[in-house]
Amino acid sequence: MKQITAILKPFKLEEVREALAECGVTGLTVTEVKGFGRQKGHTELYRGAEYVVDFLPKVKVEVVVKTSDVDRCVEAIIKSARTGKIGDGKIFITSVERVVRIRTGEQDESAV
Repeated sequence: MKQITAILKPFKLEEVREALAECGVTGLTVTEVKGFGRQKGHTELYRGAEYVVDFLPKVKVEVVVKTSDVDRCVEAIIKSARTGKIGDGKIFITSVERVVRIRTGEQDESAV
């Protein structure tokens, strides 16, 4: 099993959720986060004063899938989250050693 963690622009969340649902993903975790990459924030004006916004609002989407489903899910995320502009985000894929469903005690792939 693999965990896919995607950092993306907040307005793309619904499109990504729908794309993952089409891939058969039944559950995901979403966290509102702030960060920056190459874009390094931006400058804004507030009441005539200019200030730098270092950390931009992003959304972190986490899902655990079977290893055989990883490529399909990653492609769905890329397709639905891409705007073609800087700051589209990143996808991280990590191995998951064990999963346990608390309610039933199911383990590993049956718990996903």
